[in-house]
Amino acid sequence: MMTSIAPGNSKLHFGETFYRGQGCKQPYWVSSVAVPRCTQKDLSSSYGVSKAFWINGLQNLHLHTNQKWKPRRTSISSSLRDGSAKYFDFAVIGSGVAGLRYALEVARHGTVAVITKAEPHESNTNYAQGGVSAVLCPSDSVESHMHDTIVAGAYLCDEEIVKVVCTEGPDRIRELIAMGASFDHGEDGNLHLAREGGHSHHRIVHAADMTGREIERALLEAVDKDPNIFMFEHHFAVDLLTSQDGSDTICYGVDTFNTATQEVVRFISTVILLASGGAGHIYPTTTNPPVATGDGIAMAHRAQAVISNMEFVQFHPTALADEGLPIRPTNARENAFLITEAVRGDGGILYNLGMERFMPFYDDRAELAPRDVVARSIDDQLKKRIDRYVLLDISHKPRQKVLAHFPNIAAECLRHGLDITKQPIPVVPAAHYMCGGVRAGLQGETNVRGLYVAGEVACTGLHGANRLASNSLLEALVFARRAVQPSVDHMKSSNIDHSASDAWPKPVMPIALGSAVLNNIIYRTREVRKELQSIMWKYVGIVRSTTRLKTAEKKIGELELEWESFLFQNGWEPTMVGLEACEMRNLFCCAKLVVSSALARQESRGLHYTVDFPFVVESERLPTVIFPGSPVNGTWSSRQLHRPQVCST
Repeated sequence: MMTSIAPGNSKLHFGETFYRGQGCKQPYWVSSVAVPRCTQKDLSSSYGVSKAFWINGLQNLHLHTNQKWKPRRTSISSSLRDGSAKYFDFAVIGSGVAGLRYALEVARHGTVAVITKAEPHESNTNYAQGGVSAVLCPSDSVESHMHDTIVAGAYLCDEEIVKVVCTEGPDRIRELIAMGASFDHGEDGNLHLAREGGHSHHRIVHAADMTGREIERALLEAVDKDPNIFMFEHHFAVDLLTSQDGSDTICYGVDTFNTATQEVVRFISTVILLASGGAGHIYPTTTNPPVATGDGIAMAHRAQAVISNMEFVQFHPTALADEGLPIRPTNARENAFLITEAVRGDGGILYNLGMERFMPFYDDRAELAPRDVVARSIDDQLKKRIDRYVLLDISHKPRQKVLAHFPNIAAECLRHGLDITKQPIPVVPAAHYMCGGVRAGLQGETNVRGLYVAGEVACTGLHGANRLASNSLLEALVFARRAVQPSVDHMKSSNIDHSASDAWPKPVMPIALGSAVLNNIIYRTREVRKELQSIMWKYVGIVRSTTRLKTAEKKIGELELEWESFLFQNGWEPTMVGLEACEMRNLFCCAKLVVSSALARQESRGLHYTVDFPFVVESERLPTVIFPGSPVNGTWSSRQLHRPQVCST
């Protein structure tokens, strides 16, 4: 089977099986993964991976608060009683900046369910230290911000999207301030604007080194006061509820299970916003919180959404290297502690353990080079010197300035015996951000009708092959707002069918298996998770090769089949759900998407560097696109638990 890309404009068109590329003269063909494909009517089959290049032009800390965030009152109707289907005008999966900002807007038009996997504040947003980039200084310009974004993105960015985000960004910042978000100000009373790697101007709005936490606080307070928004915490989203209407896929809701009560809960809604974050935990070391297991990307892929640019995994150059601390943490961290880009922006210098400054040898921009360059440079130093970490030194800067700008980092390091005003910080790269994800149009729309995406789960075309520092929160804010009007329009033109909940069989909790079997399954699943992460780091890390990628593909396939055989031999059914098993299912799905995309790109661009194709190739300056397929013998990770419904015509 082959997959084609047709010429046209950059907008998404429902009812088509492809996106149209802007400025394309003729179709570009790429072979798909070698799996048989069934017709779309073969709905019991799983959705597999096919690959094509899309023509160019398409588009760490916990929140500490005295207030305990509780699920909002859920008494809209009797249908909201526990255990029954819940009906809402809008359902938001994820409680980071994108999900909350969107919820506050659409709540003016109807009822909103915010479905979050853990506590509401447990999101990538809450761990974002650096800030939000926006043109707020007279000496800066939208054109300059666009240029920096496109250069950092290795010229793979969608210029139309870049212009939209850079133009609308300042207003989104002002809205946050009006809502009560408090950012740092300089002595002149104006916002203090920091500079980070890849930026030509000071344009980073921040709240010390805890910007994400402050934004999350302001948004959660606003959400808690809104009577139309209902928060469902500890609800794990399993699969989207979809139906087929000819060639169209339509989304009607989502199945979840409450991890606290072990109860399956179904949400029916005419509009779903996926804002579930990234997939950092496909790697053993990541700055992402434990909830970042690629759930949204995997659910969307299984629901036949188009996925794009999954090879571009950003490794943050500077996560805290615990083994270099005078006092090591007694327990292994669930996620690495981030040392923000702003430390280098404020003059931090990178040294190897021989106290040799090395960045000027790799790039003229030295420590202010984009993240992909800095991460590869550190990786090269570690391999050449057989070291485990490098050093980031900010101690030459005034003590009070360092403590004022980076109080959180200073406190964390001091907790482990290191004074950053006197000593360098041990750092190492860690998986940080997925530049790829569910392909979105200019208004956050996907090819699945009724499904919108915003935040890290989305691939809008803004980041290209590498995300510019502090552009992630900006993108989330902009697309959360842009998705509002089409969502409202879709809601108003659709009707919730209260009998719709019965159209799909419900997932089941595996209680019948007994505690001994379940404990055995959980133990083995945790082992498999570590094995998958090890494979990804060893073979699909910062520097890649075709041989290593193919090895990863083979090893992941074998590991997945072995794990699934173990599950089913122990009585697990394909419709069963549990936290560890469902996360593992999604991790496998996302890992395979990353590997397949990486194998498709035969050049080195941005975050994807391969020794077999070490140079940028102009003819390859095309986004990678994974279209939905239907392999006959799909794995559990690649198919929905339920059988998608077929709309009668």
